[in-house]
Amino acid sequence: MSTGYQGNPNVQTISFRRPTNKPAETSVKPKNRHGGLLQDQLRRAQRAPWCPSWSAALRIFLLIRVAGAMYSGIQDCDEVFNFWEPLHYLYKGYGFQTWETSPDYSIRSWAYILLHYLPVQITATFLGPEKRPAFFAVRITLAILSSLCEVTFYRAVVDRINYRVGRYVFFLLAFNAGMWTASTSFLPSSFVMYANTFAFAYALEPPSSDNMRRTLLATLAFATGAVVGWPFSLAVAIPFVFEELFVSGTDKVAPEAKSSWFVGRWKRMITSAATALLLLVPVVALDTLFYGKLTIVPWNIVKYNVFPDSQRGPELYGTEPATFYLSNLLLNFNVLVPFALAAIPALAVTYRVDNKRLGERYLYADKSSPYTLLAVRLAPVYVWLAIMTLQKHKEERFLYPIYPLICFNAAVTVYLVRGWLETVFIAFTNSPYKASRSTFFSQFTLSVIAASCVLSVSRIMAHWKYYHAPMSVTHALEAAEVPRLLNVTGIISLPPPSTAQSGRSQRHSDDDQLPRIDLGLIADWDLRLCVGKEWYRFPGHFLVPDGVRVDWIKSEFDGMLPGHFAETARRGGLLERAGGTRAVPKYLNDLNAEAPQLYADVAECDYLLDLDFPLHPTQAAHEPRYVADEKTWERVTCQPFLDAAHSPLLTRTLWMPGALWQQNNEFGEFCLLKHRANVAKKEKAHTVVGRA
Repeated sequence: MSTGYQGNPNVQTISFRRPTNKPAETSVKPKNRHGGLLQDQLRRAQRAPWCPSWSAALRIFLLIRVAGAMYSGIQDCDEVFNFWEPLHYLYKGYGFQTWETSPDYSIRSWAYILLHYLPVQITATFLGPEKRPAFFAVRITLAILSSLCEVTFYRAVVDRINYRVGRYVFFLLAFNAGMWTASTSFLPSSFVMYANTFAFAYALEPPSSDNMRRTLLATLAFATGAVVGWPFSLAVAIPFVFEELFVSGTDKVAPEAKSSWFVGRWKRMITSAATALLLLVPVVALDTLFYGKLTIVPWNIVKYNVFPDSQRGPELYGTEPATFYLSNLLLNFNVLVPFALAAIPALAVTYRVDNKRLGERYLYADKSSPYTLLAVRLAPVYVWLAIMTLQKHKEERFLYPIYPLICFNAAVTVYLVRGWLETVFIAFTNSPYKASRSTFFSQFTLSVIAASCVLSVSRIMAHWKYYHAPMSVTHALEAAEVPRLLNVTGIISLPPPSTAQSGRSQRHSDDDQLPRIDLGLIADWDLRLCVGKEWYRFPGHFLVPDGVRVDWIKSEFDGMLPGHFAETARRGGLLERAGGTRAVPKYLNDLNAEAPQLYADVAECDYLLDLDFPLHPTQAAHEPRYVADEKTWERVTCQPFLDAAHSPLLTRTLWMPGALWQQNNEFGEFCLLKHRANVAKKEKAHTVVGRA
């Protein structure tokens, strides 16, 4: 085991073995007739484990992340109402508005939302005004951005830490259930995750007075996440700033030069931070334009969350126990959680029992210890978890900024534990040669990585099988019901399925017809889709066809629901939309107080999204079983939805194939319902118009 220096002589690389995929050259030259074969065997035995190149890793990440963009659900209603709906408003001129985007409060940045407007416009230019392609264009753009950041981080781990740790990080990132969701979520916390991942690709280099590039790029990346996304994310950068200011890294500092070195480091950090602060200029300018007054959103977020008055603050929207994040991490990171949390203790143990694991002492005698450097890189997970756990209001997305770093911490611990096993093996056998030939150590690491990947895939499948119904059922309004209405009234005519299309499903045949249908023809029908107790599962207007108004009906929920933006011209541009974003909406407040004015009468609804658990129906005055009222409501489509409250913990958490796994789970139905009388009346009216 040795520590080598690769590339930049100012960069100290922690390396336990050769950080390349090339076979090691051996000085053994067998002299028997089988010498060539023996030499090949020795080379194969010493070959470094497979680590994909930058381009190969990028292709793999893209394949997985784009699949996530297409198939993952929306798990957080804030993603819909605070980001997808404002983006839809910029695109179409209508949508839901929360109090956070009211000029009275302005704690959501229009600059961040505008970053996602470009893929929407590109899609509209080349594919037309349909909204569903625009929705997935945004998601695919996020998938590409996440993939680029992840592959840059992965290769930095390979080059700056260790090729084995890098390989573990690659697999843990690629197949992790948490990353599957976070990588394509339209949330500031996901944006911060991209920024932090990119920043750490440079922060993994040891600090050096000659390496201004590291300081500037990492600072800019951290600041971008904080200014554009979420200001609290700067806490993740605390260990980096400490390292820049106080850790010598690869610098050899004489005692008499300590003061000047210290001043130089501070000047460099201040210069980088001042440069990064320039990011505030375009962000403040855009937010000021859309709010109609000088607005510094990062400060508004800090003020609301850190300095609220007695009636306001994030705790109005729920509090959770201290164990909330641990439970969340176990769901998304499974067996990796103890490894990630044990990273620094494991490093301390390695320092005591296997001190040469990070290199011989003489190699860093005049530089910072690799143990110090690695501890600083492992620290952000602990800092962030401590800060978030202390807050009473907790949400899953608050951990997104450190998801890749959790994978990194776990990968480091797996490697260090492998080193312990090697040390113990050699101590008992007194044979390093046997240790080098043993497969036990690789089997240990393989078992941990494989177990995490399998459990993550199972968790991903559970989300799809158990909870994806709201997105699929809502899309049925566009994919099936609106074409049916237009066909029944004679406005369009859909041909019957061709018998020549043998081997293709009816669904595929119907989908092939959709591009030929102008769904805008439904605009003058004045259709109304209503949502009651399932408001927080509504996937947004991007999955609802134009011409369908979405309204709330009263349920047992008594908090603040989103209102509607002041509608602007459907064909207007961003400047026209800015007029609507400056308008102060009625009835919205920051007290989470119910606004009955936002509710529609259920008798006026044409369609309804509702969830029904027939085995355990709700018994509430404002939440009747609409699906059971067959005289009034007709099923358009229903899909299974897991009744988590009445299903076993294990089988509701993970999905496995086979009826045996599902036999104790209970399911309800998430349905799109049609009001028989209201829709029939509109069908009749438009049939008459069509004939006339």
